[in-house]
Amino acid sequence: MTDDALSRQTEHRSPAPATQDTIVALSTPMGRSGLGVVRLSGPRALAITCQLFRPKAAPSLTPHRATFGTLHEPQTDELVDEAVTTFFPGPHSYTGEDVVEISCHGSPVILRRVVELALELGARLARPGEFTLRAFLNGRLDLTQAEAVRDLIEAQTIYQTKVALRQLHGSLSQMLQPLKQSLIHAIVHLETAVEFADEDVTPESRPSLIGRLDDLLTHLSEIEKTFRTGRIVREGIQLAIVGKPNVGKSSLFNRLLAKDRAIVTEIPGTTRDALSEAASIDGIPVNLIDTAGIRHTTDRVESIGITRSRQAIADADLVLVVLDASQPLDEDDRTVLHDTAKQPRLIVANKNDLPLRWKTADLEAWGVREPPISVSALTGDGLDALKQEILKVVLGGRVHPEDVILTNVRHHRLIVEAMEAVRRAVRALSEGYSEEVALVGLHDALRALGEITGEVTVEDILDQIFSTFCIGK
Repeated sequence: MTDDALSRQTEHRSPAPATQDTIVALSTPMGRSGLGVVRLSGPRALAITCQLFRPKAAPSLTPHRATFGTLHEPQTDELVDEAVTTFFPGPHSYTGEDVVEISCHGSPVILRRVVELALELGARLARPGEFTLRAFLNGRLDLTQAEAVRDLIEAQTIYQTKVALRQLHGSLSQMLQPLKQSLIHAIVHLETAVEFADEDVTPESRPSLIGRLDDLLTHLSEIEKTFRTGRIVREGIQLAIVGKPNVGKSSLFNRLLAKDRAIVTEIPGTTRDALSEAASIDGIPVNLIDTAGIRHTTDRVESIGITRSRQAIADADLVLVVLDASQPLDEDDRTVLHDTAKQPRLIVANKNDLPLRWKTADLEAWGVREPPISVSALTGDGLDALKQEILKVVLGGRVHPEDVILTNVRHHRLIVEAMEAVRRAVRALSEGYSEEVALVGLHDALRALGEITGEVTVEDILDQIFSTFCIGK
C-alpha cells in the first residue's frame, strides 16, 4: 500500500459506516517513532489479528491484557515485527465493538505493512473519525463527548485539556439533562390538555407553566453567556503590544513569551514589522504580537511598519499600551493612546526599576481613565499582576477548568435556538394562544437541546405520557 493510499484515511469523508465492516487505521501519527499503534474495530477484529499475531507466553489473547508476541505474514510466515497486542471485547471497548490495538515499532514501513495485511485479510481502511463515530452510534459516547475527543487531541495548553476532559466525562450533557426534563414535563402537560381534554387530568395553570419556562430560560441564558469565555479558551486571544519606539515593547514581549524572541536594543525603531508568537497565560492560549513603534516619521520602511501596527491594534482582542515611566509623556505617547482609545486595552507603565518621571494625573489630563499597571520588563516586577489583569479583561474574571463552559460554535447555536423557541412558547401562553401554538416552540427547543448531545427526544415524551397518565388503556 502506498503512502497516498494510507493518507486517504484523513481525506475521505462519507456517511455513517456499515458497522458490520471491520475497520483498521494507524492511530498514531505517521513518521518514525519508538512505537506505533494500529487499531482494528468490528466483528472480525480478533479473527484478523489472530492470523497475524502469535503470543509468546500465552496460548491466546486475554481480554483487557497486553500480550507480547510476534507479527507474521499470513502466507509465508515471514516475521514482520515484535508487538504488544491488546484485545478489548465489545461492548466494553472504546467503539462498543471488538477492538484490537497492535503496538509495534514505529517504523513507517512496518506500520504500513501491518495495515496492509489487515486490509488483505478483510478489513477496510477507517474513515476520518470513524472509531469515535462508532462509539457514538453504539451509545458509548454522546455527541458532546465525541467532540471533546477532538478538542482533547487538539489542545495546546493544560487548561484546554482540563476543559476538554470535563466535557469528555459528560459535564455539559449532565448540565443539560435537567433542562431537557423540565421541557419534557411542560410538553407532557400541554399535550395532555390538547389530546385528552375529556380525561380526568388537570394540566398546570398557565401562570405556573410560564414561571417554570422563565426559570428554564434563566438557566439556558447562564449557559449561553459562557460561550465568550469558551471561545477564548478554545481559540485563544490576539494580544498586541503597542507604544512609541524604545518604551520596552520587545522586552515585555520576550518576558510574556518567557524567551528572547524579539531583538532588543537601546536604538529606537529596532522593530520594523509586526512579530507574532504563540504563548499561554495561565493556560489560555495567546498570540502575542510585538509591533513597530508608533511615531511621526518620514522613513518609508518604518511607516509601513507603523501601518501594520495600527492594523494589529484593530485586529487585537486586547491591546497593551506600553509607556516609559522613566521619561516624560510626549506627543507620540498621546498618539498611541488616541489610536487605541476605542479598543479593549491595558495601560502598562514600564521601567518601574527607574525613577518615575510622570504621574497618573498626567494621563487623566488627556482623558485616560484606566489606571496604569506598573511593571519592569527588565526585572520581571509586576508581570504576574499584569497577567492577572489580562485574564480579567479578556475572560471577565477568573474561570476555572472545573466550570462547565460552551467552547463549541454548534453547541452555542443550538442553545440560542432553544432559548428563542422557549421565548416563543412563553409569548404564546402569555397572549392566550392555544396550547398547540406553545407546543411548537417547546418541541423546537427540545429538538435543539437533543441535537447538542445527539439524543432522540420523541421517545422521552411518549414514555412520560404513557407512564404518567396511563394512556393506552
